[in-house]
Amino acid sequence: MAAPIQNPAKCEVRSVIRFLHEKGQRTADILKEIVSVYGNIMNRQNVTKWCCHFSEGRTDVHDEQRTVGILILMPFQRTKEERANRLSN
Repeated sequence: MAAPIQNPAKCEVRSVIRFLHEKGQRTADILKEIVSVYGNIMNRQNVTKWCCHFSEGRTDVHDEQRTVGILILMPFQRTKEERANRLSN
């Protein structure tokens, strides 16, 4: 048996999950295939999660863009103008 593929991209593994899911394979069988080719890079929960996403109609295998949280400015991060205005008041 060949050695496991080292450091696969997430989208590569998700593409395999999508392909096998579309062929009608069960989650447990998909996980066995992933482990046989890539080693223990993903647990059953994640395979199940991605199968659910694909069942719901998702086709993209890439991570979704995350929204940036609110930027909190600390007092020392104020601009020179803001500091000057604060001192003059």
